[in-house]
Amino acid sequence: MSRIVLVSSSPELLERVQRAMKNSCVSLPLGPLPADPAGVFAQLPDSIRPDVVVLDAVTDIAQALELASRFDQQCPGISVVLVTDLYLEIGLEAMRVGVRDMLHPDMEGLDISLVLERAAEAASGWVEPDTGAGVEADGVAGSRVPTGRVITVTSAKGGVGKTLLSTNLAVGLARSGTHSTVLVDLDLQFGDVASALNLEPEYTLPDALRSAVNGDTMVLKTFLSLHETGLYVICGPRSPAAGDAITGEEIGQLLQLLSTEFTHVVVDTSSGLSDHVLAALDVTTDLVLVTSLDVPGARGLRKELDALNELSMFPEARHLVLNFVDKRGGLSVADVESTLGVGVDVVLPRSRAALLSVNEGIPLVQSAVHDPLTDALDQLLRRVEPTAAPAPRGRFARKRPADEGGVAVGSGDSTPPRRSRLQNAAVQ
Repeated sequence: MSRIVLVSSSPELLERVQRAMKNSCVSLPLGPLPADPAGVFAQLPDSIRPDVVVLDAVTDIAQALELASRFDQQCPGISVVLVTDLYLEIGLEAMRVGVRDMLHPDMEGLDISLVLERAAEAASGWVEPDTGAGVEADGVAGSRVPTGRVITVTSAKGGVGKTLLSTNLAVGLARSGTHSTVLVDLDLQFGDVASALNLEPEYTLPDALRSAVNGDTMVLKTFLSLHETGLYVICGPRSPAAGDAITGEEIGQLLQLLSTEFTHVVVDTSSGLSDHVLAALDVTTDLVLVTSLDVPGARGLRKELDALNELSMFPEARHLVLNFVDKRGGLSVADVESTLGVGVDVVLPRSRAALLSVNEGIPLVQSAVHDPLTDALDQLLRRVEPTAAPAPRGRFARKRPADEGGVAVGSGDSTPPRRSRLQNAAVQ
């Protein structure tokens, strides 16, 4: 059984956590946060070494972050969870000091248990350094083994909607837990994940790789961009030339390191089977193959399937997605399946909402758009992660342009539309 310790001055929070964890949580005497981990351990029975420490940050966020940082430095095998409602405000700083996850102060029952069980699972993946005969201890506190899933989205040809699929999948997975998902843009020449998510990153993939080579997760976290949904992103290089020096070996190291820190690592690749894509496939646990409903796309994917078969690079979890499905295109799903020799798992219909989503930089699963494509993306999300929540609707959804004074597609409103991002750039 996981050993969970709650450090809080709230009796009500203690009651909810105890109820969610079936009274398996140990609580310190109610009071302010200790100054360091030793202050926590001093108040625990000698027989208890926690897997998870839950810090109530509602009253003193600065002290909670400082204590979390000390746990990360002194007790790297213990997962720290913060109780706070300031997800977006402190999310990046919390990751930098080693916080594993966050609990909203109003969370109940199953939501609490899912977060704490996930944190306990991460703690169980910690491996102490081997200091036995023939192995020299180097002073390192320990190293994490990969426990997260690497979900790689790939295709034989470009223009089949890989980035739209990757961003929607990553945003959907990010809703399953704070700090749970990172998206990596592995299109080294023309990656546009940042544009699809309306991000202006301070750092990009080459910056992150410099820290990954040294295995320094603390430094690596400082190069992540935070999306408004709680998704973390490593954006592609700023220019094709900036990606020239990146090697497949570096990509493999980066993805393995990320999988020690995140539950889900989503990789948006370039088309084809370059060295960088193959390096990603080497560490992939879930493969999403995408093609479009046309003859070149289907034939290209068939060649890719044959190549991956020859290389024995098919992970156990595999999902084949057919995009841009339109009855007027002259081909059917059955035609594509006949060409591929395998069945299609998810069918994505052609949709005008997709173009609007890309131009606005708002993924469909984040928005309030009721569209067959959104439903199909939800279907893929549930195939990859059965416990994932469906796309938000109503007041919890991200507002679309029509809600912000613009004109929805097909609307008869004569209100002038909001300027697009390209129009704003042109004005500036």
